[in-house]
Amino acid sequence: MVKAMNVQKPSTENLIGGLSERAREVFRHIVDAYVESGEPIGSRTLSRRLGLGLSPATIRNVMSDLEDAGLLQAPHTSAGRLPTDLGLRLFVDGLLQLGDLSEDERRSIDAQCNAAGRTFPEMLEQASTMLSGLSNCAGLVVAPKAESALKHIEFVRLGPGRALVVLVTEDNQVENRLIDLPMGLPAASLIEAGNYLSSRLTGRTVGEARADVLAEITQQRAELDQLAARVVEAGLASWGDGGNDSGGVLIVRGQSHLLDDVQGIADLERVRGLFAALETKDAFARLLGAAEQADGIRIFIGAQNELFGLTGCSLVIAPYRSGRDRVVGAIGVIGPMRIDYARIIPMVDYTAKMIGRLVG
Repeated sequence: MVKAMNVQKPSTENLIGGLSERAREVFRHIVDAYVESGEPIGSRTLSRRLGLGLSPATIRNVMSDLEDAGLLQAPHTSAGRLPTDLGLRLFVDGLLQLGDLSEDERRSIDAQCNAAGRTFPEMLEQASTMLSGLSNCAGLVVAPKAESALKHIEFVRLGPGRALVVLVTEDNQVENRLIDLPMGLPAASLIEAGNYLSSRLTGRTVGEARADVLAEITQQRAELDQLAARVVEAGLASWGDGGNDSGGVLIVRGQSHLLDDVQGIADLERVRGLFAALETKDAFARLLGAAEQADGIRIFIGAQNELFGLTGCSLVIAPYRSGRDRVVGAIGVIGPMRIDYARIIPMVDYTAKMIGRLVG
């Protein structure tokens, strides 16, 4: 069984409980062979691998029962058997023995997450690249925008109708955005808007303050004239609240690892479709939503995730949290369905926890 960490999974207990010990052993070896080679395995080869004195005929009967249960499939009439999406799901949920990270892997993750002289976005990008290299899959990070608590906000006029919004976070990160200004806006209104927001945003994220400030403007309780109120609203709206589909960045590294595994034109087109899906503007929200639904790792195999369902890929993803225990991003890997789950699951889990400590 999967242990040692919180892995969120759907219920497959009934299927697992219905398998005999012999069927479990045969099924486990079929999955192991699939992870190693990606090729179907036949009963004669499996008989030699098992070393249990089972004849090929006996193993064929067991394989037939597993196929009837929807756990195996035959890609060709005379070929061996491969696990189905459901079969891999059952294996991960009930039969997988998680491995431990090696010391070299721990040191590599620690070094990338704790390297000095890098901004937090740079660290996330390096973490994605590092996961890609260690897992031989495509690494991805769902990175938040402007999640850190703010200590200063300022509006700088650039010319007619344009201004620069400068936000400084408590960890001294500086981000800039351009906004449009109301025509004829006096210079005093920019100063007034900056003072107003600074007094209300200090120590809070933009997302936490945005609703209150906009409600205050709407109800005209703020001591701002109409033009200054429009500047305040524009400055906040350009940042969003970190929870919508455009409030973050999706970093993907190591796409070539997916392309290395394709076995034909159809596979290549499916992987290309995956890349196209990852470039859509709602990919951020969907991936983060998948991670937010659980405290631990989420594992999606094949068609279980509509974003990857047609690509023959699996997604292993874990959320990381802010100091306020709020999910602000996620990190994981995308790979072929035959990825080494036993090795990759603890790798993703450890990396997410390291990033969470830094965010906290």
